[in-house]
Amino acid sequence: MALRAIIFDYGKVLSALPDAESHTNLVAATGLDDAVFEDHYWAHRHAYDAGELNSHTYWEKIAADAGFPLNDELRRTLIEQDSRMWGNLNQPMVDWAQKLIASGMRVGVLSNMGDATRDHLLREHAWLRTFHHLTWSCELLIAKPDPAIYQHTLDKLGVTADEAIFIDDIQRNIDAAKTLGIDGILFTGVDQLRTDLAARNLQGVIPFPDRQED
Repeated sequence: MALRAIIFDYGKVLSALPDAESHTNLVAATGLDDAVFEDHYWAHRHAYDAGELNSHTYWEKIAADAGFPLNDELRRTLIEQDSRMWGNLNQPMVDWAQKLIASGMRVGVLSNMGDATRDHLLREHAWLRTFHHLTWSCELLIAKPDPAIYQHTLDKLGVTADEAIFIDDIQRNIDAAKTLGIDGILFTGVDQLRTDLAARNLQGVIPFPDRQED
């Protein structure tokens, strides 16, 4: 079956590494040690991404578990800095997505993401609205690697599993896509992605991302 769609994860694929200044501000606002903060930050992240928690209840849960006081002002600061932290772009990948759209390829996002971060990205990055479909886990109340979220994305893009490639930076998410018959590429960098696309004999079929500059 011919390739018709490319589906992107957002975090660390379309985005660059988390913004260091926002991360520093976030940790400082809680008063926690960095390692302690990271433990609490990720402990409930999947529940936040899956819509079991919203941005308010997510930080309320972290504050209760970590033992720091939370008021409305601090909660607003935490939500703002957390959202900003994921705003740095992997520009070569964003540019490639636009080239794919111009070439006629169906292009979508499939991302585990909480409500406040999603809202921030949609406000700040108008290019996201050029994609044919955006799947945000918080809206569906399911998250990767649940097979249902992949099938939802395929349905919204109007393609079958064997007509799509999914690009993500986490192996278990790639493995889940493959169980549905979606070709998956584990993303570690643009040059690696070019190599993986070439191995699929896609030269001349789709535009390739530009080589990563040194």
